[in-house]
Amino acid sequence: MMKKLLLASAMAVVSAHAASAEIRVGILHSLTGTMAISETTLRDVMLMLIEQQNAAGGLLGQEIVPVVVDPASDWPLFAERARELLTVNEVDVIFGAWTSVSRKSVLPVLEELNGLMFYPVQYEGEESSRNVFYTGAAPNQQAIPAVDYYLNELGVEVFALLGTDYVYPRTTNRILEQYLLDAGIPQENIFVNYTPFGQSDWSSIVADVVALGAGGQQVGVISTINGDANVGFYAELAAQGVSADDIPVVAFSVGEEELAGFDTAPLAGHLAAWNYFMSADTPENEAFITAWHDFIGDEARPTNDPMEAHYIGFNMWVQAVEAAGTTDVDAVRDAMYGIQVPNLTGGIAEMLPNHHLTKPVLIGEIRADGQFDIISQTDPVPGDAWTDFLPESAVLESDWPGLGCGMYNTQTSTCVQIQSNY
Repeated sequence: MMKKLLLASAMAVVSAHAASAEIRVGILHSLTGTMAISETTLRDVMLMLIEQQNAAGGLLGQEIVPVVVDPASDWPLFAERARELLTVNEVDVIFGAWTSVSRKSVLPVLEELNGLMFYPVQYEGEESSRNVFYTGAAPNQQAIPAVDYYLNELGVEVFALLGTDYVYPRTTNRILEQYLLDAGIPQENIFVNYTPFGQSDWSSIVADVVALGAGGQQVGVISTINGDANVGFYAELAAQGVSADDIPVVAFSVGEEELAGFDTAPLAGHLAAWNYFMSADTPENEAFITAWHDFIGDEARPTNDPMEAHYIGFNMWVQAVEAAGTTDVDAVRDAMYGIQVPNLTGGIAEMLPNHHLTKPVLIGEIRADGQFDIISQTDPVPGDAWTDFLPESAVLESDWPGLGCGMYNTQTSTCVQIQSNY
């Protein structure tokens, strides 16, 4: 069935819009390059969701046709492929991107052409586009709670903020650095390091992190390392004999899919912060995992957080289209606010006026089998587009249906801008 869907996608790319009515969904995920380790499975879950919806009668009485493109982990290519999807393939909506640099590459295209995209990955916040619904976590739904766990539960005194060198890690770490300073952590106890995509040699960086604990203080790593660079990072931790008891690592971009790529036994006890783990024990999650394994034909293929974000986003979009009676972007956007979909971990996801969701925050501990034990879970937290922990952002509010603005200054009572910063 996957082969049939991919064939249908390829045919849609080269054919004119069929005379018979159909709804087209663009899938914009890297299938090659450094981010393929994370994004390929998002292509696959979108194909599953579309197949399920078509089996249930389609949408507005029409078949949904997936249009799959590969931006190949090339950030400018994301913009080109998005433009092709909207102008050549005439898709009604796009589900896609992983890194913030790829999302920001697409933003001007979406806003110029009034396209609509659902973005399924945790990110740095500091953005609210009229043309994007953010179904992954904002910093207050992942990064801040993870730091709180380090401070309150593990007694971490020295923080190593390790990230891949692009906008998401840099902005997230700027927020976290200020948050730590406000919490009384001295500047000299905050170590920040950035590495390129695909970084493979981690020996000196891990050695530097180990040296941070020479004075006997508890060191903890906050990891915003993305893509296949994680393989080398965790391998080097194991090579230098660093266990979670010595220096715990909490990752924001490592889930079940990434862990499937290497031996996880030495990583047992390290942590990740997400809004979903495959090990969540709910009827909704059990049904989702069963459907996934039936579709993909591989019982070993895991589920993960961004897959749940696509599940939520796709089901919200379907509800909005049905409520609007059309796939017209403006009508669908108006219908999105307040829509609710069950989370796979329990509770309800609701779309907020700032284009973010309510999401529970989960801390998971890596098991030797590559799954996570959920050791902490909150009630659903409303996503905050503009952080409270940077003074220039604390005064900003996003309210599209109420104020018609994603960047409203509450001090001056003015809309700073309608279009996004690129």
